[in-house]
Amino acid sequence: MDKGTVCSPSSPLATAALKSKENKQDFPSLCLRLRRSMATFTKPFYALLFLARLTSVIVAVLVLIWAFRFRTSFLLPSSSKTDTVFSVLHPLVMVIGFILVSGEAILIHKALPSWSRNFKKSLHLFLQAVALGLGFFGIWIKFYKYKGFANFYSLHSWMGLICMCLFVSQWIVGFMSFWHRGEVRGVRVYVLPWHVFVGLYTYALSVATAETGLLEKLTFLQAKGLVLRNSPESMVANFLGLGLSLLGALVILAAVCQNPTNITHIIGK
Repeated sequence: MDKGTVCSPSSPLATAALKSKENKQDFPSLCLRLRRSMATFTKPFYALLFLARLTSVIVAVLVLIWAFRFRTSFLLPSSSKTDTVFSVLHPLVMVIGFILVSGEAILIHKALPSWSRNFKKSLHLFLQAVALGLGFFGIWIKFYKYKGFANFYSLHSWMGLICMCLFVSQWIVGFMSFWHRGEVRGVRVYVLPWHVFVGLYTYALSVATAETGLLEKLTFLQAKGLVLRNSPESMVANFLGLGLSLLGALVILAAVCQNPTNITHIIGK
């Protein structure tokens, strides 16, 4: 919804505004207030979205640098080219393919306010399915490389498996409740707050899981003397961790902030 449609006589906001006698008498003044209020809320909100997208790009660049510039840190001296590929794929797929894509799926509803709800729900569902598939691929890489559950002993691996289970349940519930529409409206209204809460919790858990993976890997490399504490690789990994924590905060903040186009609460003030 743009500024021009806010004060259109047929717009929902105008219809709601004209229900009040006071607003009927001073509709032009109300339109001016709505325009000013929209400008007040829209600029900071879209600045927040831009900052979230910029942070995503920085995180993607940092993980690419860490995986390709310092790829020997992921390997043993006798590792083959196949081991190289599988070692660098896991952080790339889980950060770029899982965290960044799922974060973008969360922002879809806020970033495209003028698009139809069905389109946004379809795109949200599609991006979450892509993130889910890449997440399974990232875990399969570990199964393939380490031949089963033998190395699934760390907090990082436990959190990752819990995160994937929550993600699968979220996708199924979202599909059945908000896209399949086989349930009555009352069920969808009841499920929505829990879907939002569990979805944001799962996203925060995925960021925390990535942080534990970074810490686990860097601690191992430093303990073995393969990476110095003040080396460029340590700095890249540390900045990657900071970038992920900032990205998680920005995505969740944008998700819980009110949509700037939904300014019906201003009417009557």
